Amino acid sequence: RTVDLVVLDMLMPPGIDGLETYSRIRAIRPDQKAIIVSGFSQSERVNEAQRQGVSQYLQKPYSLEKISEVVHAALAG
Repeated sequence: RTVDLVVLDMLMPPGIDGLETYSRIRAIRPDQKAIIVSGFSQSERVNEAQRQGVSQYLQKPYSLEKISEVVHAALAG
């Protein structure tokens, strides 16, 4: 079964963060589309996730309109 888009939070305590989760997903499915969300400013970990293929970063709090835009852009890309 496939998943069109994964939405990951950068901080997911306790355990691994969004970057590590995305890296593990890509090991299984290299073409997986993903969005990273965070309540903090864009960090080097977010930048690394984007270098690995995460197409969109969304800072919390976000509106329904903004997440709709980001999801649309991620699925179109």
